[in-house]
Order: sequence, then C-alpha cells, then structure tokens
Amino acid sequence: MSILIRNKSRALESLTMTPLIDVVFNLLIFFLIASKFAEEERELPVRLPDASEAQPLLSKPRELFINIDENGRYYVGGKLLRLNELEKLLLEAWSANPSRTTVIIRADERCRLQPVVSAINACKKAHITDYRLATRKTGPPSEGANSP
Repeated sequence: MSILIRNKSRALESLTMTPLIDVVFNLLIFFLIASKFAEEERELPVRLPDASEAQPLLSKPRELFINIDENGRYYVGGKLLRLNELEKLLLEAWSANPSRTTVIIRADERCRLQPVVSAINACKKAHITDYRLATRKTGPPSEGANSP
C-alpha cells in the first residue's frame, strides 16, 4: 500500500502547471481580441429611426454592415468609404459569396434619404438582393395620434 502512495506522489511532483497556465492566458487573449472585432461593425454611434413593426433577426447570416452617419458618409468596418468604393466592396463581397451576402444598412435618422437610396442602389448593382434597413423597435402607435 505504501508503494502505491509513493508512486502517485512522484507522478504529481513531476506534473508542472506552467504549460497549462500559458494555454489559459493564450485563450484569454484570443477571446478578448475576438470580442473586440465583433463589436467593430456596430461602434459608429448612429441614432436609428423608429419602426413599430421592427423584428429581431432570428438567425445570424453572413452580414456586411454599412453605417451611414448624419452627414451621409459611408463606413464599413470602421473605414470611411466613398460611394464608388462602397460599390466595389459590395461587388467583391457578392463575388466571394454569391446569393448568400446580407447587407445591413444602419443609417442615422438625421441623415438625408439620398445616401440611403444610393446604398440600396449599390447593393442592387452588386446583385445583392438581401439588404435590410436597421431600425429601433418602438411601442404601438397611440390611439389618438393623427396621421398625416
């Protein structure tokens, strides 16, 4: 019985924790960096317009986010693009993944309509049919509200 206990203690003495700690720290660094990239598409502070019928996405398709600020400037992946650069980027995205590219257009509610229409037109030029406008969900319209 004492021989068995000695063999177990020797095995535990030879086990070092340093490689295990290194792996844990590497995983921690990986997940911290990966979570930063996931937030990058939604970091442009835009005020989304309201829509009473807005629905959350049920599944996560491969999405390309186009952010439009209040001045009508286009941002993709945090990078400022001109309209012709946006068209080229959309065409490349469609070429890499035909018929499976989804574009989410996040336009500030204070921007003019023309940049939004131009972004939709750029999607159509690139053969992308799955594009969506991001909005915020509001409550139901009030009963006494007058509609124009």
